[in-house]
Amino acid sequence: MPILLCRVDDRLIHGQVVVGWGAKLGIDYIAVVDDDLAASEWEQELYRAGLPDEVEARFATVDEAADSISAWKADDSRGFILTRDIGTMRRLAERGALAGIAVNLGGLHDAPGRDRVFPYLYLSDADREELERLRRLEVEVSARDVPSARKVGIDELLDPGADRS
Repeated sequence: MPILLCRVDDRLIHGQVVVGWGAKLGIDYIAVVDDDLAASEWEQELYRAGLPDEVEARFATVDEAADSISAWKADDSRGFILTRDIGTMRRLAERGALAGIAVNLGGLHDAPGRDRVFPYLYLSDADREELERLRRLEVEVSARDVPSARKVGIDELLDPGADRS
């Protein structure tokens, strides 16, 4: 399966994504799924500037991505899907686009209404509701900021009494 990862990271394309995950997985492209960013050429250029020449950036709305994921899976290119928030991943899952693809929560940072789960992951009540929706859609979700870190499953993420040491 050439889609190697689906990642939620509010910073989108940055060093940890490109070097930490991209180099480890040997990717050819990153597909950024974001309705607003798909409509902004100048912002797309900013994100492209953070990629090595051999890695392509694809920008798509949720609808465009949902229609394209089957083709991306069938392509020989190796890539991953990147969204800014959990809700966008949930919208892809509702369209059946994430069947058989695990979702990684890699970077949701401190913001009003969010509580610290890990140094790289802060969740709001709305984020937790989105995770519950993904669970009901039978999407495998885990948190891990870098490939060498411990993979934390959705049950532990949503259990307020879980030991996070």
